[in-house]
Amino acid sequence: MQTKNLYQGYATRKNEPEEAFRGGYPEWAILDKIADMWMVRLLFAVGYIAFYVAFAPSAWWFLLLPVEFLMGPIHGAIVNWCGHKYGYTNFNNKDYSKNTVPWDFFLLGELFQNNHHKSPNSPNFAKKWFEIDPTYPVVMALHYLGVIKLRKVPVK
Repeated sequence: MQTKNLYQGYATRKNEPEEAFRGGYPEWAILDKIADMWMVRLLFAVGYIAFYVAFAPSAWWFLLLPVEFLMGPIHGAIVNWCGHKYGYTNFNNKDYSKNTVPWDFFLLGELFQNNHHKSPNSPNFAKKWFEIDPTYPVVMALHYLGVIKLRKVPVK
């Protein structure tokens, strides 16, 4: 609940994030307002259900709907709770962020919280020789294909 309240404070602009996480990214106030509406959330739920109605090969697949609905919040809770409670630190960021090998591999590098807090704008959250960020090669491939544009291309 503490993390939820913290992020709710960011969303309502009652709290300011740490200096490293301020600015340098686009903000769309109208999109944030629309995305925070309950009607939009219900429409997404209806969309998921409609997808299952159209494409589920049998009725038991509908048992996966709760997984679809809860995947985002549960993933966020795992990353923000475990990534600040368990693991090791590479950097003294003056916070409780930690890296959690090998679980970060299964969460696609999301549990390199200590590295992320040190270099929040880096496309590669792996910093030690034994750390592997599985999304980094994907990000680099998208950059070289021109799908995305990195401001600074890291040199390895």
